Amino acid sequence: PLHEVAAPGRAALADVLLERHGVVTRGAVVAEQVAGGFAAVYPVLSALEERGAARRGYFVEGLGAAQFAVPGAVDRIRALAEPTDGGPGRGGGPTLVLAATDPANPYGAALPWPERVVDSGDGAAPATGHRAGRKAGALVVLVGGDLVLYVERGGRTILSFTDDSDALAAAGKALADAVHSGALGAMSVERADGEAVHSSPLRDALTAAGFRTTPRGLRLRG
Repeated sequence: PLHEVAAPGRAALADVLLERHGVVTRGAVVAEQVAGGFAAVYPVLSALEERGAARRGYFVEGLGAAQFAVPGAVDRIRALAEPTDGGPGRGGGPTLVLAATDPANPYGAALPWPERVVDSGDGAAPATGHRAGRKAGALVVLVGGDLVLYVERGGRTILSFTDDSDALAAAGKALADAVHSGALGAMSVERADGEAVHSSPLRDALTAAGFRTTPRGLRLRG
């Protein structure tokens, strides 16, 4: 029985983690700041596996051997991994605007934040300055599961994680759609990747999505 392997409340916590993440990994538990870490919920997850309420396996490459998932999540992963007419499962995937703290955002939890690389004039070098993080009020834009944009709280600063013009265009449109739908308030972007947005490569993607030029940057109202 679960109460024999877990402190009070741990069984409910394991259920919440499975419901929230679909696939529970060590990184996901750490991101949730669970007291005692992964070791505290591992016995409960193992008990759920024995009852048939969860599955243990190596579902997502690179996230460690100890992964637990609800059956529906496993089926969904398999479906997404199957090739489609557009190519591999990840290609042409949906574009999502999420809170950086949303469990659906794997970066900073199950996955590390991608390293931003800039051209320093002497070759590629790691970017400095603003860094992405699971911060309240910040947003991420994922295209086909890949992190494309990170929007700081308040929307004045954006970091990009790709030079692919199609991905940037899709991310810019997703931000504009979120503003027009009322999911986000008006945005006034002033800086992108450490420089004024007017001189940033991201400018074209945002203006194509409907952002208007202002003396201080680019603005979009709902």
